[in-house]
Amino acid sequence: MQGTTEKHEFQAEIAQLLDLVVHSLYTDKEIFIRELISNAADASEKLRFLKASGGEISDPDAELKITVSTDETARTITIADAGIGMTHDELIGNLGTIAHSGSKTFLEQIRQKAADGKVDATLIGQFGVGFYSAFMVAEKVVVFSRSHLPGEQGWIWTSDGRAGYEIEPATDLPRGTKVVVHLKDTEFAQEWKVQGVIKRYSNFVQFPIELNGKAVNTVQAIWTRNKSEVKAEEYDEFYKYIAHDPGAPAYRLHFTADAPLAIRALLFVPAKSTELAMMRRDEEHHVDLYCKKVLIAAKAKGLFPDWLRFLRGVVDSEDLPLNISRETMQDSALLAKLRDVLANRFLKFLDEEAKADAEKYSSFFREHGHCLKEGAGTEWGDRRDAIAKLLRFETSALDAGKLTSLADYTSRMPPGQKEIYYVSAATRESAEASPYYEVFREKKWEVLFLSDARDEYVLEHLREFDGRKLVSAEKADVKLEEDTTGLDTDTARLLANFVKETLGDRVGEVRTSKRLASSPALALNGDSEITANMRRMMKAMNRDADLPPAPKPDLELNPGHPLVMNLEKLRHADPALAAQIAEQIHDQSLAAANLLDDPRAMLGRMTALLEKLAVKK
Repeated sequence: MQGTTEKHEFQAEIAQLLDLVVHSLYTDKEIFIRELISNAADASEKLRFLKASGGEISDPDAELKITVSTDETARTITIADAGIGMTHDELIGNLGTIAHSGSKTFLEQIRQKAADGKVDATLIGQFGVGFYSAFMVAEKVVVFSRSHLPGEQGWIWTSDGRAGYEIEPATDLPRGTKVVVHLKDTEFAQEWKVQGVIKRYSNFVQFPIELNGKAVNTVQAIWTRNKSEVKAEEYDEFYKYIAHDPGAPAYRLHFTADAPLAIRALLFVPAKSTELAMMRRDEEHHVDLYCKKVLIAAKAKGLFPDWLRFLRGVVDSEDLPLNISRETMQDSALLAKLRDVLANRFLKFLDEEAKADAEKYSSFFREHGHCLKEGAGTEWGDRRDAIAKLLRFETSALDAGKLTSLADYTSRMPPGQKEIYYVSAATRESAEASPYYEVFREKKWEVLFLSDARDEYVLEHLREFDGRKLVSAEKADVKLEEDTTGLDTDTARLLANFVKETLGDRVGEVRTSKRLASSPALALNGDSEITANMRRMMKAMNRDADLPPAPKPDLELNPGHPLVMNLEKLRHADPALAAQIAEQIHDQSLAAANLLDDPRAMLGRMTALLEKLAVKK
């Protein structure tokens, strides 16, 4: 066989595959570099295993590294390794046939996607056919290979990707494989272009990669190491590298799992939220997905739920096929399982951190809590409950700026309190001044203060926590003890009738309040489902069409308030002035309840009343 050239035809499936590769439209032709480097890494890993197990190999001292060289003049890119190499028969078996079971199914899959115009080059990396991706950019591919077996000679495999290939013997080849891709143009013969592709896809390959004599993959894949072996400064440097953040992360989670999927993950939480800083939602995810240290998807969108988009880091799972593309990320059952495992593990981690250091967790929540609230408002079942434990709110029981969990709230509830109460307001000061809060302040019952527009929606979605209903103070059926210092029952009823006659259709029912301590009146929107704050928020979001018709608000009068008691006297002495004051009390109550859409009439009336008061003075 010495000096003879053998001519071979491709197996039928290979010919079909090459036709699809060459003639279909691919968006990521650069993927061939990833595939050839992955093949070189696999060959090197097999050689390392053989050497460690005592197997007999040629050139045992040859360094296991991957070298890449480019030549714009010759229009070539060369990728070489000192791995396991191939014999004559292995070249035919590996490069001339698809020997793996299921290959025809795979071929049909790629053929169908080509017909639909949805071909993605990342599909090629399955069943050992990644090598053929080189023909997307090649006029000709030449493979030089010599097996690790002592005494084996070298061989040269050559093909233009059309009819077949040639094999001829070669002398003086080193152990391993060298692939020379003769390119159709110079795009991938440019060093800067190739360097960018290597750094993007193959930066963490376990063997050194040199490009034109210079080291490329200088950052270690520390997620593959035992976390007890990684120093804190290594973690910080890795975070700076992947997150492009000069600061230190707030949290770090490095974990491995074997079931239900093999996972190695290194996740970071930035100390500051980019969304808060930029005042807009980040539409990208920032965790990269790897398979055996080879990048499958940068900023993998389907890897975590959207509400964990603040995470930075890497996830590596050897159970994932390299053919998972951006198009199939969302639809893959395997990715869905991986997403569940990762989300649940991170929630467990946050729960542990919150218990270990409450103040540090509060700082985290101020930056990224809006994302968790989004999760609490969209998830269901056990995951929603897990997120609910991680939520934090301001509360009447703690000083301004301090946050509490729902669990801590329930632990402080007195025996007579059965529900968890909250007040929605723009600020804590507004919440404390709200007439809805008065009854709770008098009873010394704790109330959550909700100032974030998301809060009320989240609690409406949760409905309950630890078996206790979450109830808006606006809707709460809580009463003060009977007060005998104000108007008697009959007098208060007659005054309520007067106010109702004065206001007419502008109000629903007018009655005596049993929950007011310091405010003269309280407006209630009468809606059993939607609070006033929720209605206002939906209007601000231009979702008026989703709202049921607004009911006429009810008005409760505080029979012990001096203004109300004086109003009772005034309705007999000056009914016209009493009517104006009743209208003013009504509008002010609407304003306090966020139910007054247009304050102009109230302000005009207030001016008129002040003028009358000034004249009487």
